[in-house]
Amino acid sequence: MMEPDTRESLLARLPDHADTTAWQEFTQLYEPLIYGIARRHGLQPSDATDLVQDVLLAVAQSVDKFQPDERRGRFRSWLFRVARNQSLNRLRQLRGHAQPVGGTESLQRLSEIESASSTEQEFTVAFRRCAFRWAARRVRDAISPVTWEAFSRTAIDCQSPSSVASDLGIDVGAVYLARSRVMGRLKRIVQEVSGDMIEVDELPETQDLAFGGNAS
Repeated sequence: MMEPDTRESLLARLPDHADTTAWQEFTQLYEPLIYGIARRHGLQPSDATDLVQDVLLAVAQSVDKFQPDERRGRFRSWLFRVARNQSLNRLRQLRGHAQPVGGTESLQRLSEIESASSTEQEFTVAFRRCAFRWAARRVRDAISPVTWEAFSRTAIDCQSPSSVASDLGIDVGAVYLARSRVMGRLKRIVQEVSGDMIEVDELPETQDLAFGGNAS
């Protein structure tokens, strides 16, 4: 499987609405993130799906204005603001149609999302998890099973390189090399598609890597 184009990041390609490959990659990466957070905040599946479409449309209409500099912040923060604004709009619409049933619950959801600091922290954690899963699928499918296992068992499961080498029938040096190379590819892909970086201590545990389905 081919990796994203390293000559030009995904973010730089999004303003070109004719670049269907870029938008397909973007949707595959961020749709589970937005849907998962919407569901955790109490939206029904159909409302969560509608919210995803609202956010994607808002991104399409304004991504050309995004500038990745220190004053404006990184893409993750920009996407959070877009998603938060669309979430508030949709919840206010739902609240208006749901009175009196569900009124208190709608108010609670609005209060949670309006609490930007806690919601952005949740978004950041989910963002990194989704970005890693997306990148991991592509790297895992492009390398040998032994190389991936050497990486995942040492970098994610924190097993000793010597024990992993013994189990896999390779030398310890090969385990260290696999870990270094896979981590480098993961970081590069995450940077290209999200403008963010991942560190070893931010990697989700193996059992948390749901390579299919929505973010949680």
